[in-house]
Amino acid sequence: MTIRPFIPFSDKRLRTAADPVSGVTETVRMIWDDMIETMDAMPGVGLAAPQIGIMMRLAVVDASDKRGEAIRMANPEILHASVKLRKHDEASPNLPGVFAGIERPRAVTVRFLNADNQIEEQDFVGLWATSVQHQIDHLNGKTYVDYLTPLRRKMLIQKSKKMQRA
Repeated sequence: MTIRPFIPFSDKRLRTAADPVSGVTETVRMIWDDMIETMDAMPGVGLAAPQIGIMMRLAVVDASDKRGEAIRMANPEILHASVKLRKHDEASPNLPGVFAGIERPRAVTVRFLNADNQIEEQDFVGLWATSVQHQIDHLNGKTYVDYLTPLRRKMLIQKSKKMQRA
């Protein structure tokens, strides 16, 4: 397993929808393993393949207290979302040093291809739901700052650039 580098926020791949995965192969399993190691090294609670420059619809999420419970997803899609919203501070290693409070549905039902190459539907609540939605956004070429006003988004991007230069 390898800790992969994150692509910079300015990279166009973060604004591009990732390609669907036709099935879980040994290559997909190796990418998932690297993604989990990379996510744990951040530390973070989720990672989408485009964040490390791999344009495949792959994501991992582990919002467990003790870690080691990562869920591996290929081609995840939200089937249902709760009406009740939950606000959580979100961040991204692609835009280091900044975060913003984002409101998202508190619970979601997601369909995805799992590590056993089977289609699975799973309910996620709380931080798990927030992270899954955040990763699916990345797979669709969207980042959490897209939920902000243009001024707030510009300020966060400038702050992150300034911190990286320092």
